Amino acid sequence: MIKHKRNLALENKDIAAERVKILFEQAKLRFKKSPELSDRYMQLARRMAMKFRVKFTSAQKRQFCKRCFSFLVPGVNCRVRVYRGMIRYVCLKCENVARIKIGKR
Repeated sequence: MIKHKRNLALENKDIAAERVKILFEQAKLRFKKSPELSDRYMQLARRMAMKFRVKFTSAQKRQFCKRCFSFLVPGVNCRVRVYRGMIRYVCLKCENVARIKIGKR
């Protein structure tokens, strides 16, 4: 049976999303022993997401630095502060600041 290009693309996108999820999990598990390996996993996850146009979840977006692509662990290599209605993530490697607005309830 011949698969259509659209079905094949959606299948590849699903596989890529699953692999990105696995890379995030592995980065979290391996961070204590090898932070460099965790950073490499983040680079691979980002590249794969860009190639297959997979969007990161909001939790995944907060787990890596947008400038140096290092895996962020609050209190170890990043600082998290609440300041003027925003959550600020400061990467201690490159000192990049990511701000996330806190919505009103």
